[in-house]
Amino acid sequence: MNGDTVVTRFAPSPTGFMHIGGVRTALFAYLFARKHGGTFILRIEDTDKAREVAGSIEHIQESLRWIGIDWDFGPEMHGPFGSTIQSQRLSIYKTYAEKLIAKGLAYPDPYTQEQVDAFRKKAEEEKRPFLFRDHRPEQFEAWDGTKPLRLKAPFIKRYTWTDAVRGTLEAGEEAVDDIILIKADGYPTYNFAHIVDDAEMGVTHIMRGDEFISSLPKFLSIYDALGIPYPVFVTLPPILRDDRTKKLGKRDGAKDILSYRAEGYLPQTMMNFLALIGWNPGTEQEILSQSELIELFSIDHIQKGGGAFNDEKLDWMNKQYLEKLSSDVFLSYVTPTFEKYFAVHNKEVLVRTLPVLRERIHTLTDLEHQLKEGEYDYLEKTPLYDVSLLKWKKDESYKDALPRLLKVHELLTEASFESLETIKESIWQYAEEVGRGEVLWPLRTALTGRERSPDPFSCAYSIGREETLKRIENACAKIEG
Repeated sequence: MNGDTVVTRFAPSPTGFMHIGGVRTALFAYLFARKHGGTFILRIEDTDKAREVAGSIEHIQESLRWIGIDWDFGPEMHGPFGSTIQSQRLSIYKTYAEKLIAKGLAYPDPYTQEQVDAFRKKAEEEKRPFLFRDHRPEQFEAWDGTKPLRLKAPFIKRYTWTDAVRGTLEAGEEAVDDIILIKADGYPTYNFAHIVDDAEMGVTHIMRGDEFISSLPKFLSIYDALGIPYPVFVTLPPILRDDRTKKLGKRDGAKDILSYRAEGYLPQTMMNFLALIGWNPGTEQEILSQSELIELFSIDHIQKGGGAFNDEKLDWMNKQYLEKLSSDVFLSYVTPTFEKYFAVHNKEVLVRTLPVLRERIHTLTDLEHQLKEGEYDYLEKTPLYDVSLLKWKKDESYKDALPRLLKVHELLTEASFESLETIKESIWQYAEEVGRGEVLWPLRTALTGRERSPDPFSCAYSIGREETLKRIENACAKIEG
């Protein structure tokens, strides 16, 4: 690849759960590559077969595609370097391992697990860190692939390196050890494989979480042994709980990214929201399209400290994006949820209810809750309610509502039902004269049979003139009955 081109990658393990932290890492790497006209690679690190979950590769791809992230090379699109699936690259790791063996910088582990456990126990008893290099054999056997292959750390020294976000970092020589490169099962470790792959794929910038900082000296030791130049290290801040006391984890409500899709969060919401956790555009603007995020993204604006995952802000942002949807798209958004609760679905009524829904919901979870509570039952069936509910709090009796309902019936008979506003205009002056509560409360009850519901103008617009007048007549009959 062109040495002047930015190349980034996202390299998840196919273990089933696509955490929002991983998606945020992929997003930052994607935005940076696209900002610089570079290459973004989706690599699958599947060398730990014991933890692999069937279907995870497809799940990873679906998750990224949903949020709006695409890639130049991935599981289904091999590059000039070959496959991006590590289990299909074993011969490449073996070649690099043999290079280290030839240089005297790798050797087969001569010890049994029991021996290693004994070394570790003795180190604990002597209150010193256990380092495998303290037990490095004097003579190396030939490696036949049946035993783990270890690095012979080329430099036992204090490492200092530069991180694009954290600045200068360092660690003492105790952080350097003879780590395993190839396991006894023939698969490489993460420590070894990701460095080989990044070199082969021309990765220029590595973005990952702060949990990898402590491992950097070991990584640098492998870079040195292989003679590979260091890429740019970009440590991303952790995603914290809303109270900022610790990292957001499964116990704190962290969910698989596609759970947000099921709850009705829009993909553009999630891209925008995750981009602003630990990064800022340098302005006060919070609603940013994908193209704006690409244009504005900069490593310089990635913060060092953690960013909080704020559910209220996520809901607010989703509402902003819902309000931008066309009527047709918004109708498609809410229809499946409505159809779960209404056996007979009246599309015309639902279309006329869209303004109410835009105002009252942030996600499909909100809509589902309202439907479960029966807040929209009035759309498709005449409500049942006790006549006493027609009584406004200032009235002596529910019967006081009768003349007001009759007057509203008269006004609505002549009113235009072309829009919510025309309905409101036909009643509003009368309501102002008599008292808003005195007029609107019994009207709301007559139309919905509920104390809590959308405003009566919206309800009347949704169900139409004929049904509105019929329900007012039923309320009057209840009072007179």
